[in-house]
Amino acid sequence: MVCDLDFLDRPVALFDFDGTLVDTGPIVMRTARTVLLARGYSREETDDLTCLIGPPLVDGFRDCFHMTQREAEDATAEYRRIFDQAGPDEYPPMSGALELLDALRAQGRAIGIATSRLETGARKIAEDIDVLPRVDALAGVVPGLRRTKADSIAGALELLGRAPQEAFMVGDRHHDVEGAAELGIPCVGVYSGAAKPGELEGAGAALTVGGLDELLALIGGGAAGR
Repeated sequence: MVCDLDFLDRPVALFDFDGTLVDTGPIVMRTARTVLLARGYSREETDDLTCLIGPPLVDGFRDCFHMTQREAEDATAEYRRIFDQAGPDEYPPMSGALELLDALRAQGRAIGIATSRLETGARKIAEDIDVLPRVDALAGVVPGLRRTKADSIAGALELLGRAPQEAFMVGDRHHDVEGAAELGIPCVGVYSGAAKPGELEGAGAALTVGGLDELLALIGGGAAGR
């Protein structure tokens, strides 16, 4: 998607987590499939689970698999019990993620993570894969405080002490684009595997790229920037 790229010069870069900075796709799919099969769903029904990547997990189970709220909450709890046994070999950084974060930091940018994952879990994963030391703030789902993607984006900005007009967002699903739009923040959509063709443009992404390496080339790899 061709557009005015001036927003990439903004001093604050916000990132989605799953599928954007960390490759959790395979472990997410495997864990969710285990939970669903144990609840009587068929192999055919669990063949494509990409709808679970992006929204809060309880929403994904409820909306994609027609569960009641209580059933979705129970499935989410079981999912987390299984996922928490995984190690960093099962959720590596996305290709180019560490290099992009390092380049943004070298340019003097403030860097935040805004995720729909539980904040405690996201923080552990980010620490395991050496992402946490590279960012200035991490905001995720906190029961009673933050629930939606927009909540997490607003939370990251609050932790950074910055305003929406200072920031751009980077994410891999329409939820990221739409959550950023709620705060008037332009979003770079990354086609890293979960989004269907056209999904990010359709949601209103200001720019789409095929991977973080492509975004790194656009923002520049050193202190001078673009």
